[in-house]
This record gives sequence, C-alpha cells and structure tokens, in this order.
Amino acid sequence: MGVGNPDCGDDGLGMQLAESLAKRLEHLPNAPVVIDGGMNPERYIGRVIDGGFDTLVFLDAVDFGAEPGSVLVADSKEMASRCPQISTHKISLGVLAGWVEASGNTKARLIGIQPESLKMGQELTPKVQKTLEIIEELLCNFWCESKQRASGEMAPCDYEWMAGGPYSTKVQL
Repeated sequence: MGVGNPDCGDDGLGMQLAESLAKRLEHLPNAPVVIDGGMNPERYIGRVIDGGFDTLVFLDAVDFGAEPGSVLVADSKEMASRCPQISTHKISLGVLAGWVEASGNTKARLIGIQPESLKMGQELTPKVQKTLEIIEELLCNFWCESKQRASGEMAPCDYEWMAGGPYSTKVQL
C-alpha cells in the first residue's frame, strides 16, 4: 500500500512506488494487490482485513533520522515505536499496523524511505528517486522469484538488474 501526499515532495514516494509496481506486475498471474492508499490509508484497512492477505506492506516516506534515501524495513512493533500518532496521515502507520494485525490473519510491514524534502509543490528529490527505483526493481524481482519457487515455472520477469543492468553495482542507501 502506497501512502503519502504527492504534492509534498518526497512524501509522494509511497504512492509513486505503488503505481509503478502495479503497472509492472499487473500482467503476471497471481499479481500482488497494490493499493494506492494516498493520504487516507485507513480507508483501505477493512479491504485488507477482509481480503485474507498474508502481509500488508506500507510504502512511505518516514523520517527516522538517517541520510536522505536511506531505507527502513520494520515490523508492526517497530512501526508503533517509530511512527507514533503524530503523522502526515490522519492515523499513524503504527496504529494502522496494529489494527491490521489485530485481525490475526495479516502481518504488517513497512518499507520506509528517509525523505530529503517535504516541501509543497516539489517533486521527488534525486536521492529519493534513485532509492525508489532500486526498491521497485528489488520488489518486482522478489515477487517473480517467490512465484517461481512456489510454482516451479519461470514467470515472465525482468531480470535486467541482475545481468549487468543499471542496478548491478553495490548501492549504499
């Protein structure tokens, strides 16, 4: 679930990442459900709980005091401590993660990217854009690999980054 405000610089990264993932994976059999939660992700939590999902991954800009473009991967407990009620969303991700996991069926996770700028009217900053592109490649290829392991068949995936493509070098986030 992509979360954020596309009008506030790097805060729009979750929505942009969700839109990119949805486009790239929609052709696959058993493609993941990608939700654009925007500034009101709480509106979609019922769908997640009722949908029988194993895992909900929030994609969002999160200020965790690191260098811009750095990545935080967190479970619901860490989200609750790092994403308190003070948030750009009506309800914090920590509270939403607790709500999702209270159903007993769905785990909540976060892929958070440290923003550089949240100024109104700006686009994504270059560092955050680069991180978003790397995360997109990793998530797409992870999804394809997990489906291949489950089915034993090759999925029609793009492995350019593994064969010397633009993401084949070490990247420090």
